[in-house]
Amino acid sequence: MEHDPQYTIELGDARVRLRPWNHADADALVDAVRDSVDSVGRWLPWCRADYGHDAAHAWIARCQDGWQAGNHFAFAVRSAADGSLLGGVGLNQFEPIHRRANLGYWMRQACQRRGLATAAAQHVARFGFEQLGLIRIEIVALPDNAASRATALRIGARFESIARQRLLVEGQPRDAAVYGLLRSDLP
Repeated sequence: MEHDPQYTIELGDARVRLRPWNHADADALVDAVRDSVDSVGRWLPWCRADYGHDAAHAWIARCQDGWQAGNHFAFAVRSAADGSLLGGVGLNQFEPIHRRANLGYWMRQACQRRGLATAAAQHVARFGFEQLGLIRIEIVALPDNAASRATALRIGARFESIARQRLLVEGQPRDAAVYGLLRSDLP
């Protein structure tokens, strides 16, 4: 796995560095999740105060399996300045026939509202279009998740609909705002 180019890829700029998750990220991931329960936890049910090392290692293993299978490309987002973990971003829910995937992102609470999610999401969207040959990327968020929806717009995605019962959140069907992103939409 260490010699496979898909595991050594790094994306980024002067603000953010993105690379696939590895088990050395587990401690930082636990800290970031626990620090973000009040903001991220409102939207993502896995973000809880009791998030621990077992959950972090399970997530990282799932991400590594996704890279190997070619159906889930998740990146740790780190500060280009000091290497601290800022959050995560990735492409999942691949639909190979139509060359479409879902883009998801989160930033730890202390790093929100700085444009970091926008920068990370743009890098991963470009990766999806240029390296994976995607035609369309979707961003799906709960309708009242204003921060996620604003990020979708900032990366160039277009609001398309409120899809009825599009997401299952803690076992309950929920409506969701759906945004579509094409390569030509990227700034």
